[in-house]
Amino acid sequence: MLKLWWHRMTPERKAKMEFVLSKRQSDITIVLENVFDPHNISAVMRTCDAVGVQEIYVLNTKIPRHKKWGAKSSSSAAKWLTVHPFEDAEACFSELRKKYSKILTTHLSSDAVNLYDINFTQPLALVFGNEHSGVSEEIRMLADGNFIIPQMGIIRSLNISVACAVTLYEAYRQKTAAGHYDQPKLKGEMLKELMMKWGHEEE
Repeated sequence: MLKLWWHRMTPERKAKMEFVLSKRQSDITIVLENVFDPHNISAVMRTCDAVGVQEIYVLNTKIPRHKKWGAKSSSSAAKWLTVHPFEDAEACFSELRKKYSKILTTHLSSDAVNLYDINFTQPLALVFGNEHSGVSEEIRMLADGNFIIPQMGIIRSLNISVACAVTLYEAYRQKTAAGHYDQPKLKGEMLKELMMKWGHEEE
């Protein structure tokens, strides 16, 4: 079935998908905790797609699970990503620990590290919290530490989608310099599954 769909694509579409899949990064992910506005989630997904983040975790412990993520603002980015919905924080973190060596949250605290001091060449999960209250205490206790985006203004906060974009493009800069985009990282069953899924999608 995979070969059938793969070979039915136009050469241009096949080349585009092969290129994008070869740039996907398996060692970095975004976790969104109780993010209320689906348009913020969509914007984050679009940035993830842009820098090659394949997997994203949507954790809803205090709000209902989202049924959709504002397709217009994401340019349908969600269909090109692997989205993991969770309603239990410990279960979510249990899965994260299997793939990522460190979990950091965006939280202003005395021990928070500067975004630009993070080593993004290691396997990382980055947690962004609710638009109003930020990352919860429960999640901060489960994580390995906090980081902040340096700011010089009076209002020391950024929209979640902007904060995520700033963070991921610093990750992109470091990973590019380290050669992470030079060799394909997705292999095995995950690569086959994505090829199958993408082969069925319409742009």
